[in-house]
Amino acid sequence: MAKILIVEDEAVLRMTFEHFLDEEGFEVRTAANFDEALRALDESVPDVIVTDIILGGKTGLDLLHQVQENALASMVVMITGDPSVATATEAVRLGAFDYLAKPVTGPALTKVVRLALDRKRLAEERDLYAERSEGYRKELETIFNSVHEGIITVDGNLRVRHLNKAARDIFSLGEQDLSEKHIEEIGAAALKEVQKAVEDTVRGKKGSADIRLEFTAPRGGDRVVVVSTSPVSNGKGNPKGAVLVARDITRLTRLEERAEGEPHWRNMIGKNERMREIYALIEDLRETDSTVLIFGESGTGKELVAAALHHAGTRSGKPFIKVNCAALHEDILESELFGHVRGAFTGAVKDRMGRFEAANGGTIFLDEIGDISPRLQLRLLRVLQEREFERVGDTHPIRVDVRVIAATNCDLTKRIQEGHFRQDLYYRLNVVRIDLPALRDRREDIPALVDHFCRHFNGVFKKEVIGIAPETMDILMQHPWIGNVRELENCLERAFIVCHESFILPRHLPPEFRSGPIAGSFAPTAPAMPGRHWESRDALGRDHLTEVLTQTDWNVAKAARRLGVARNTLYQRMRAYALSRPETRD
Repeated sequence: MAKILIVEDEAVLRMTFEHFLDEEGFEVRTAANFDEALRALDESVPDVIVTDIILGGKTGLDLLHQVQENALASMVVMITGDPSVATATEAVRLGAFDYLAKPVTGPALTKVVRLALDRKRLAEERDLYAERSEGYRKELETIFNSVHEGIITVDGNLRVRHLNKAARDIFSLGEQDLSEKHIEEIGAAALKEVQKAVEDTVRGKKGSADIRLEFTAPRGGDRVVVVSTSPVSNGKGNPKGAVLVARDITRLTRLEERAEGEPHWRNMIGKNERMREIYALIEDLRETDSTVLIFGESGTGKELVAAALHHAGTRSGKPFIKVNCAALHEDILESELFGHVRGAFTGAVKDRMGRFEAANGGTIFLDEIGDISPRLQLRLLRVLQEREFERVGDTHPIRVDVRVIAATNCDLTKRIQEGHFRQDLYYRLNVVRIDLPALRDRREDIPALVDHFCRHFNGVFKKEVIGIAPETMDILMQHPWIGNVRELENCLERAFIVCHESFILPRHLPPEFRSGPIAGSFAPTAPAMPGRHWESRDALGRDHLTEVLTQTDWNVAKAARRLGVARNTLYQRMRAYALSRPETRD
């Protein structure tokens, strides 16, 4: 119900006006003078104030000033005994809604009050709309200025309409007002290179994507920026301008260049210090044919190291032959390695080339070398010493040019002491020794390995699994990994087969991974990694993430390794907490 305040010093008129409006269903309150009117306003703000201009020692204008000074949302209607009195028209000029001349009839008073209420409602709707519009504008402006991509919008004449802070930073445009300036006048030489693309976009042609710019910023050094343009339509399909989006990829480019400069081969993954030493050693062995002996537990990647040695060296264009010495019986293995002639034994119906002969000019990889028999050890020793051998059942020597790489997961010195392995063969094989660390000794590489296998199995199984859930990564980080990287690969392959969600959850892991205490409690139980502290899932809070990112200069890869989570997981948490690298001033 609308509230009306009547201010009239004549009691008869006051009662009459009250009666008129009360009959129309309004909530009416009266005041006999200026002071009573002020007390009424303190108690309740009316929708409409109907006041006489003459109020004893005060006037209706004084009351109007009070309403305006206190920013009251009341419409004021003046009543005057003389319609030509200057104060009546002055009141309207100063903000009163209207005035009525005495004598005032009931219909006239009711009509002007209803009109005043309509005006008040429209004003409130207008103010609400303006408030919401301003809120939307500020929200959009906040979003506009918070994104890392630089955004510049231009009209059909290529004059700047809007640009955000990121655009100013990327192109070093400073704080000057650039609105309505032509794009070529805003002082960024780099933008002139994309001016034609912007012009084509404005003229109705398709937008352009991934225009690469390399330039030197006045105070920001060399920069690499990728620019895209898109048309802005007028709603009828006709272009009325364009939007330019610029993404600064300088840091990413430098990181990629740095990564490309580091030694890495095939599918070898890991930034552990020991792995880096292995990469460096493989680099040193590029130009040599030295025999290499690789030590490592099953599943640590001995074959990958052998392949890296071959493909990194001068024999990369030649054959790379692999033999698992533990998988074959002694007689079959001898034939596999050295070949045989027709009639050498039952079933030898024709001559056959052996693996050494097939590897001529290239590399032969002898896996599980510690399991070969004494007789084969002697034959292998001759090949290493003289670079020649005979096929089984033949007496004609065959000379070969082969680099030998051997691998074992057993302690050969112990086997020598036990009389199971020739010491002279050991020294021939152990010219250069590479010891591969177990996965449990380089746990900081687990997130990178997980990311690699996720990409691999997404392709194999045609899935779109985003990554590993934090609680799943907790389990993987603390598993003993007796089977090393091969066990991790098999574990994730099984998880991909049964996973139908966006993330690998603990229930997708093999049963033996879910049976330990970590699967339920997420409490870290594995020993800490050398030089770092294992962070549990509970540590992935906003404050701690910010601290770790700050310590690593917002390098997500480093932060993920320190936290012991996959990069995808860290990116998801950063998006959830709206975390981003703090802006720096030039």
